[in-house]
Amino acid sequence: MHPAILLHTSANLVFIGPTGAGKTSIGKRLAGALGRRFVDTDRELEQRTGASIAQIFDCEGEAGFRRRESQLLAELLAAQNLLIATGGGVVLAAENRAALARQAFVIHLHVSVAGQLRRLARCRQRPLLQRPDREQALMQMAAIRNPLYAQVADLHFDTEGHSPDEAVHLLQLLLQHRELT
Repeated sequence: MHPAILLHTSANLVFIGPTGAGKTSIGKRLAGALGRRFVDTDRELEQRTGASIAQIFDCEGEAGFRRRESQLLAELLAAQNLLIATGGGVVLAAENRAALARQAFVIHLHVSVAGQLRRLARCRQRPLLQRPDREQALMQMAAIRNPLYAQVADLHFDTEGHSPDEAVHLLQLLLQHRELT
């Protein structure tokens, strides 16, 4: 999607990036500031199924979860004026990457593995991190996913060292600059 049409259209904004990058906390705030409806794909799946992401993983495995995630993403991208926070693995499916590149302005929120470990220290809800070697798991995910995030992102933003409010302010400035160029 051409960045210059971003704020003049009803195109969706989509946050991609690793778990713990701030997609939800920053997304809610930025959506409010931009007058967009916010949707977190993981929370939406939980609402629709009546089950937690962990339960979906337990019952259907990662493949079943990814199928549901892809179906929901396609549905949301058909809507307008949303800010969508995706799960960290949404980019694993080629059809998701193609749809994101074609139908949305994609913002990659980045955080280092060390930053993820700090932010997720007390988190016990993410199925892929329920193992003793969290750092190794995050490093493996980053090695696979970071090139995929880069492939579809229209804008990259490092959330390290920024509060959600600071990140929103900086993202608004970046988006306005994109609109003007």
